Amino acid sequence: MNASFVRTRTALRQSQNRLVSAIRKQTLAAGQLHTKRYNSMYNQSVDVFPSIVIGPDNTIVPQGPFAEAQAQFLDPDPEAVKNLAESLLKANMGIVAHYYMDVELQGVLTAVQRSSPELANRIGIADSLKMGDIAVSMCKDENVQAVACLGVDFMSESVAAIMDRNGYGHIPVYRATSNSIGCSLAESAEGDTYRAWLNKEKQNEKALHVVYINTSLETKAVSASVVPTITCTSSNVLQTILQASAQVGPDLKILFGPDTYMGLNLQSFFERIVDSWDDERIASDLHASHNRKTLTQLLKKMNVFPQGNCVVHHMFGNNVVETVKRNYDDAFVTAHLEVPGEMFAIGMEKSLSDQGVVGSTSDILKFISKKVHEAATSNGNPKKRLRFILGTEAGMVTSIVKSVQDILQKTGSNVEAEIVFPVASDAVMGVDDEQLSIVPGAGGGEGCSTAGGCATCPYMKMNDLDAVQDIIDMVDSGNSEVILKSHLPPDRLRG
Repeated sequence: MNASFVRTRTALRQSQNRLVSAIRKQTLAAGQLHTKRYNSMYNQSVDVFPSIVIGPDNTIVPQGPFAEAQAQFLDPDPEAVKNLAESLLKANMGIVAHYYMDVELQGVLTAVQRSSPELANRIGIADSLKMGDIAVSMCKDENVQAVACLGVDFMSESVAAIMDRNGYGHIPVYRATSNSIGCSLAESAEGDTYRAWLNKEKQNEKALHVVYINTSLETKAVSASVVPTITCTSSNVLQTILQASAQVGPDLKILFGPDTYMGLNLQSFFERIVDSWDDERIASDLHASHNRKTLTQLLKKMNVFPQGNCVVHHMFGNNVVETVKRNYDDAFVTAHLEVPGEMFAIGMEKSLSDQGVVGSTSDILKFISKKVHEAATSNGNPKKRLRFILGTEAGMVTSIVKSVQDILQKTGSNVEAEIVFPVASDAVMGVDDEQLSIVPGAGGGEGCSTAGGCATCPYMKMNDLDAVQDIIDMVDSGNSEVILKSHLPPDRLRG
């Protein structure tokens, strides 16, 4: 890495430090409007969420300190982009990254991807399942000698397994760090509690375990040894459960886990359908083999693991929903299936009138892109601003900005898209400090903090630009095999 690039990286870090200082000053000013001490109690008075406005001619206008922190990396340092692009080609590698990556890292990856045709297919940013498919394409079409997987550990396991199944098991998959990159949701299924739940619920039943893909290979294998198990994603979970029930019959007991919110949200969805749709609509719009009677039976036979959730999506609870209803009634609402029931309910209500969507990260990106495209191509193309509540991890904003900018550039539209980052009640936490009564941050590391921001995953942020550059340099050197072994996905199935 040349000295000029190092100086540039240092300058970027200094810029971040100045931003952190600015956040602290603004937070102090806000704190003076409240009581002097909170003794570690959470502030409950968030009324205006931070946001980023995407406009014509690639304009980006951040609203609030957190949005400013996101926006500064949407137009990355050209030398950082050049350095990563050159070293990636030199090492003959590919990179797959999840939508929830650090915004600085995503900004550089997106710029590298766009920098030349030979790099367009060597970088893929997607959801957890699609990452594996993209990695296979890199092996097949680009003949890469290694793949860097930027996500949490179960994602690198999944990518390696998909590559192996497609005949590319000899190509190594490297994580950005040698340390474990956990996941609160995946870990909720790795203890004795989950296995005991499966054993209890399967007793004297024709049972099928539908396990969410966001779990380790070990969880999937152990579960399959206890009860028949199939894997689903947030994109196909609905049809997976409906098809299993239709194919096996009304006596099938569905055991869904480990995501408690997702399972309860699916049950709420089925209840809503039974109450509001007739048999004809269920057969035509939901599943050809189902009706109100079969869905009622499915509900009776569906059991959800009660103790699993994602620390990020957990924050989208009642306080966020109340603020959305009070101050953002005109906004489109997007909600990941992993959010709590309150957020799911408002997202589903909006979705019935095509004013929102509930689904996977890909579903959210598609919905926002669709709405912007519809507005951009409408008759007369008037200037208007569309507002979207982003009910998932804030790292999604990089891909959203890229998609919206592409649409506006192609259509020449005056439409603006405002991406709103909801802040939970625990996004600003009180401290026992005479001079700083509240600071952005949650006690458990999620929510808002000077290190992460609003609705950001602390595990995903263990992947950073420096670590990725180090991996590429080690692969290129050809003499770091011992170190690189520690960056391979965990292999607990083999001990």
